[in-house]
This record gives sequence, structure tokens and C-alpha cells, in this order.
Amino acid sequence: MNELSIRVRTLKIINGYDFLVKKKYGQNFLVKEEVFEKIVSAAGITGEDVVLEIGPGIGALTGYLARNAKSVIAVEIDKNLIPILEETLADHDNIEIINRDILKVDIDELVRERGIDRPLKVVANLPYYITTPIIMELLKASVKFTGMTFMVQKEVADRMQAGPRTKAYGALTLAVQYYGDVSVAAEVPPGAFIPEPEVESAVVHISMPRANPIEVRNEELLFKLIRASFNQRRKTLYNGIKNYPELNYSKEVITGNIEKLGHGPMVRGEELTLEEFAFLADYFDMESAL
Repeated sequence: MNELSIRVRTLKIINGYDFLVKKKYGQNFLVKEEVFEKIVSAAGITGEDVVLEIGPGIGALTGYLARNAKSVIAVEIDKNLIPILEETLADHDNIEIINRDILKVDIDELVRERGIDRPLKVVANLPYYITTPIIMELLKASVKFTGMTFMVQKEVADRMQAGPRTKAYGALTLAVQYYGDVSVAAEVPPGAFIPEPEVESAVVHISMPRANPIEVRNEELLFKLIRASFNQRRKTLYNGIKNYPELNYSKEVITGNIEKLGHGPMVRGEELTLEEFAFLADYFDMESAL
């Protein structure tokens, strides 16, 4: 099916169901076949894979996934899209549609209930307004993933692959890069969607686990330090840690551990690499154990 056919079909479905696109859900339906193919390719979907799709919309990408995967679990928040999905995906017997908010789904429980005994792959055309919370929840889940492939705002894609001392570098960067290796599979213009978003988009793939894992004694402490460092990014690393409610260290301990990294008192969190944050977490963890 070419792009024109997908556009016509999408508009026909939307109009046929008198469906109103909801801005609150960030609904922009992808209609470019080339991008569907790039998403499936970037995700590395095979006939053995179980795919968790977030935000299937009217099911255009879902169909592509189902033709390549063992099964697809599609989670859609908008109840008005469920009858549309049931019609557009009627020819596939390997798709389960769940009408839930992904942020309220216990993914660990979902996997246990279905007896899934292999790592999942995640594919999602994420609502731009809640992209970061969804990604962070997925990263924190105890379920094993071999990869996550997201359609995101290009600005978010830039943040996910940013390096230290750049404006885009932040807590999301470090969280994503801690768990996996990030790559951009495609840049997607507004014209690839109905309705057209006001921003450029990108397909981002996170290959998991990371090729060179970061070892840290206390993962929870690592992320507290990261959040403290970027909570008010204009502040120095020392002030960020000192003023963060969940961290309780003396001035001497904080400055001493920062100095162990080879940095002075005015260094900011945005100047530290992920590896340095891991070292810093280990220093604080060892201090706590004394």
C-alpha cells in the first residue's frame, strides 16, 4: 500500500467513525509506509518476538508489526479507538488490544499473566507530551527488554543521544544510555502524519542491554544523584546534591567525593559523563557503608 493509499484509508476510517482527533492524547497518525518499514527494521522484529506496542492509533503500524512478530500486545488509552482497531486488525489473530493508560499498566504483571518467557521488544509512536514519563517507566520495569523503538519529537531524540557539556544533555540522556545503546533510525517530517504535528520527529532505537554495561554498587543512589544534579541544572553539582531532599551528606563528604573525580567545587552535573556519575555513586555508597 503506497503513502497516498494509506492517507486515503486513514481519512476514510477517521471520517467513517466520526472520530475526533484528541490533542490531549497527542494523536498524530503515521501514514508513511517507508517509516513503518524503518521502524520494523530498526526494532529488528522476528517471528519469535513478542512486541509491546504503545499507542497503536488506528492500527496501521500494528499490522506491520503483526506480520513480522510472533505476537503483538497493543495498549491504547483512547476507548474510542478500540472499535476502529478491532475492525482494522480483524485479519490478524496474533494481536491483543488492551484499552489502558500505559502509565497505569503493571508491565511485570502483564508478562506474568500471559506466561511470556522471553524478553519483549517495545515499539511506540509516543504522545509527545508524556514521552519522558513513559520511557522512564519502561526503563524501571523489571521485565527484560531486548530493545525499544520509539517515534519521538526530534528534540527528545537529540536529548537521548546527547553528550556532556551540551544543552540537550540531562537526566533522560543518562537514564537511557545507562540501560542501552541509542541510535536514530530515521528523521520524520510533519507531513508523514495526519494531522501534521508542529515539530519534526525521529525514530529512535535503544538496543538493550548496553554493549558495555556500567557497573554501579547502588543503582537507586545513582539515579538520585543524577536527578539532584539536573533538578536545577544552573546550580553546581555540590549545591544540587546538598539541596536534594533524598540525599543527606555533609559538606565535607560531598566536596571530597567530587574531588575524587578530579573536579573542582564549581563543576556542574552536565559536565560529568555517565561513568563519572557511576563512580560518584560508588563513592557515596561506600561512605554510607562506613
